[in-house]
Amino acid sequence: MTGRPATVDEYLASLSTDTRTALRKLRKAIRAAAPSAEECISYQLPAFRLDGHMLVGFGAAENHCALYLLSSTVVAAHKDELRLYDTSTGAIRFKADKPLPSALVRKLVKARIAENRARHGEPK
Repeated sequence: MTGRPATVDEYLASLSTDTRTALRKLRKAIRAAAPSAEECISYQLPAFRLDGHMLVGFGAAENHCALYLLSSTVVAAHKDELRLYDTSTGAIRFKADKPLPSALVRKLVKARIAENRARHGEPK
């Protein structure tokens, strides 16, 4: 793909088959945890916004895929469950051939929803 992606589908279309498959699985798990979240592109990466606030993002780099939780608190709170993955402040990196388990993704996204609502209040 040349230029910046305008949609999540455009972003995914530019990836290799194995990476695209892993990120589609991740996208599906995020959507299951946050069905009313809106997809968007933020900082040239696929992301989800809920109640007007950024929820999570995801993407691919040369040697890994990543789920961006945008929260060091959620990563730290789930450090035991994330011990098999390379983590940093707000991000979890994984190989396309070893995607994050959907149940774990749903749990992390729900933690982000709770964190956002505690910070910004319930939606009106």
